[in-house]
Amino acid sequence: MALSSHLQQLQLKHQTLSQQVEHAQRSPSYDPISIADLKKQKLRLKEQITRLSQ
Repeated sequence: MALSSHLQQLQLKHQTLSQQVEHAQRSPSYDPISIADLKKQKLRLKEQITRLSQ
């Protein structure tokens, strides 16, 4: 897989996680632990994107 294609996939996953976090934070029935887990996944992806972009 080409690096640019891989970066695009990671960015898409990051965007999807951002949307999930935003939706979860608006939902009163969502578990705060789940939100924290989504945020950790999002951070890991962001770090990976940054590392590959250098």
